[in-house]
Order: sequence, then structure tokens, then C-alpha cells
Amino acid sequence: MHINFTSLFARSALLGTALLLVSGFSGAAKTHYPLTINNCGRALTFSQPPARVATVGQNSTEILYALGLADRVVGTSLWFGPVAKAWKAANDKVPLIAQDIPSFEGIIAKKPDLVASQFEWQIGPAGTVATYEQFRELNVPVYTAPADCAKDNEDSIDGVRKSMFDIGLVYQEVADLAAIFDVQERGEALIASLKAREAAARNKIAGADKNVSAVFWFSSADLQLDPYVAGRFGPAAWIAQTLGIRNVIDSAEEWPTVGWETIAKSAPTLIVLGEMSRRRFPADDWQVKKDYLRSDPVTRLLPAVQKGRLPVVDVQTMNAGLRTIDGVEKLADALVEYGLARPQASQ
Repeated sequence: MHINFTSLFARSALLGTALLLVSGFSGAAKTHYPLTINNCGRALTFSQPPARVATVGQNSTEILYALGLADRVVGTSLWFGPVAKAWKAANDKVPLIAQDIPSFEGIIAKKPDLVASQFEWQIGPAGTVATYEQFRELNVPVYTAPADCAKDNEDSIDGVRKSMFDIGLVYQEVADLAAIFDVQERGEALIASLKAREAAARNKIAGADKNVSAVFWFSSADLQLDPYVAGRFGPAAWIAQTLGIRNVIDSAEEWPTVGWETIAKSAPTLIVLGEMSRRRFPADDWQVKKDYLRSDPVTRLLPAVQKGRLPVVDVQTMNAGLRTIDGVEKLADALVEYGLARPQASQ
């Protein structure tokens, strides 16, 4: 089952645009500057809407595009997959700082008056790209995705969560950025659209098998090494919980490495394969993942492999962001396709 997320997200983006035009959010408050936003334990103050934004992270970029702010974006970086078709024309006009992780110098060269960042391990207290202090010295505020700051990012590159991911933090990110740029009406409409889709996905299936389990495979540094899989509290685990699926991985790390022998003991009903255009590792390719599962002497015996329950989903749905809702929608569809649930309409 290969799910076309680019097409899905394009349709969702167009729906969001339509909602902006017809929604009843005309009463949204205007931003009064100076505006102070509390972000990840820091106070960010804006005297006016930023005119030049550099982004580090696909989700951060796509939120700005969804808010109609593509003309403010002067450089993007850290793309896991193609931009949604609805924003391709706008994105084609925006310079690419780096396809993967950018350099501090590459970001600063764009002369931003705001940096929107998805992950604290790249820009944060001890960021591998730069620290908050380095940008502060240049009077450039850094807005970091609240969902990432909810993790403990000190002892693990990808972070450790102490409790389940909250989709409300994504909605907070949309609201914060909308306030910073004084486009609250657009922000409220986008949040309403996302909430409606979340509710619809929750209600879409009925009579689901209560014993469905899953493992979410992001990638592997090498196919002979343990895979990076979704921990028990991250966005992928939240997707599973939302649909009544048990994530077989018990680690609090965001992306722990777990051996296939250990995973095999849990015999997951589904193995969800992350799809991305990034090719940092061979297993970034979903087809390489699938081929490995069907050929390895351990994994080829797993029920999920033998029954072909290997849904392929956009890897960005496994990170906190707009596309997390896509993951709920598409795994609900997968449950129906595999006969593990029946559509609500059939009741």
C-alpha cells in the first residue's frame, strides 16, 4: 500500500485556502506591536512583522506557506520530501539554503530577521548548527517548534519525551506564527481545518480490531544495523493511540534503535514504512525497506510482512507538524484496506 501524501497534502492545502476565503474568522484579533511570544522558555519580542524568514525544517516552512507567507521566506533547509503541490510554485521562487542540515553561515547569509526552526538539536542550547546565543548576538530571534521543546533534548540527539505528544502544540505553533506576522485570521482557519480533519479521522473507523499493533520504521544508518523506530511517546505513537493501535516500542526516546529480533517477539500487525526523498541512508528509500523486510531471514517471517501489511507513509507524518494529521487519515484508511476496521458509514 503506497500512499500518495503529496497529492493528499495538496488537496488539504487547497481546502485550507478555501476555508480562509469562506470562514467566519473575520473577528480575529489584530497583533499589537511590540509583541512578546514565549517560546521554549525564551521571550521573543517583535516590533513589527518579520520581513525575511529563514527556515530550518520542512514543517516550519510549510506552516509559513499554509499561512500565505511564502513571500517572507528568504531561504529554506532540511527537506525530507517534496513540498506539497499547492505550494510548489511559491517554493520554486525561494532559495534553498541546504537540502539537508544547513550551516550557520548559510542561514546568516540570507540576512533573516527571524529563523523558524523545527528541531532544537540543530538550533538550541547546544545546537549542532548554532546555539540560540549565536543568533541572539546578531539580534536574530529563533522561533522553535513547541512540540520539539516539549522533549528533553539534552541526552539524546532526537530527544526523549516524558509524556505523550500533544497535537495541540502544533496548533500552538500555527497560532504563534500567525500572531507574529499579524495573520491571525488565517491561523484560526488553518487550525480549524486541521481539527476538523483530526476529528473526522477519529470517527472514520468503527469496529476496529482491538489487538492491532504496529512499529514505525523511520530509517536505518545501515541495513545491517538496528533500525530507527518510533518511541512510545512521539507523534507516530500519538497517531497509533488515536486509532486504537498499540505501538510495540516501549522506549521514551523519540527515535530509538531497536533490533529486529526484539521487534519480532512482539509480532506487530503493521510495519509502517517512512517515505522520504532524502538519501542520507540507504533505508531512507521505502522500497529498500520493503525489500529488506521480505528477504531478511528474521523479518520475512513476521505476520505483517507475510500478510503484506506494510503501509508506506510520508515520513513527515511521524514528525510533529501539519502532516501528522495526514498520518491519522492514511493509517485509518490502511486499517480499512487490511480488513482490520470497517468504515463508520457501514454501520
